[in-house]
Amino acid sequence: MLFYTESPLKFAFSKDKTELTKIEVNKAEATKTGPNKAAPKAEFKTHYSQSGLEECARKFGILGVPFDSTTTYKPGARYGPSSVREASYNLERYNLFLDKNLDVPLYDLGDLEVVHGNFKKTCSHLESTVKELSDLDITPVAIGGEHTISYPLVNALKIKDATIICFDAHLDLRNEYMGEKYSHATVMRRIFDLNPENMVQIGIRSCSEAEAAFARSEQIEYYTSPDVRKDLKGVGNYISSLDGPLYVTVDMDVLDPAYAPSVGTPVPGGLSPPELQKLIYSLKGKEVIGFDLVEVSSSQIGDITSVNGAQIIYDFLCLQ
Repeated sequence: MLFYTESPLKFAFSKDKTELTKIEVNKAEATKTGPNKAAPKAEFKTHYSQSGLEECARKFGILGVPFDSTTTYKPGARYGPSSVREASYNLERYNLFLDKNLDVPLYDLGDLEVVHGNFKKTCSHLESTVKELSDLDITPVAIGGEHTISYPLVNALKIKDATIICFDAHLDLRNEYMGEKYSHATVMRRIFDLNPENMVQIGIRSCSEAEAAFARSEQIEYYTSPDVRKDLKGVGNYISSLDGPLYVTVDMDVLDPAYAPSVGTPVPGGLSPPELQKLIYSLKGKEVIGFDLVEVSSSQIGDITSVNGAQIIYDFLCLQ
């Protein structure tokens, strides 16, 4: 089995999951040229069969990750992938604000085979799948699931020279929470431990005293939701100014509970959908190596949290 996936309802405008067969050709024979010389590296050229992926500069793969085993307030993020997919069918292919159709090659790969209650095995499955996506030059767009899933996603990608952009109500910088090192409340601390080039958090309005002190001591840049409302254009310009590869994670609790009530840990005073949309639009032209949207805890058709979640993914894909 190439992927640890199943086949639920797919995201709107995506192509059916196909057999992603990578064919290795033109492999150079690795032979030593002398006693003190290293063997030349084998060269690979990748092609895809007719039933596989079309040739294109950018390809994206939707991957559901229905894992919510460390949730501590409102459970149900395991239903996020299916509810966001369902909500996506209310969107038009044509984006009026960007004046373009969503026509980027997009494949829905189904849901990760998670092991509920076992983050270690789920993490292993997710890292394996994302590495295979990278080998196929597919940019992962993951739908959670709780925020913990961002750690294996980032860990599977080459992020040493990448900036992590996190839209969230919480700093999530605790070293451990309720005795757990890997938790929705520690995920950004674990990602920080991976030593990315830079990390910025946007929409923050809740943290512990120790988290705030850690952010200051490590010079982790963050913008509170009042900061965003006060200078939305300035925060957008900051995102636009970032160079190099970016990884983007969106915790749906970055939105005010009026717009996203069905999340794991809602916090009043959040961003509005138009404010977040403008910040997402600031990613235009950027090299985004991975994207995830997490913490949708709804199984109801038409739930506003799922609708806004689908819109965020749609807006990001329309920028490509």
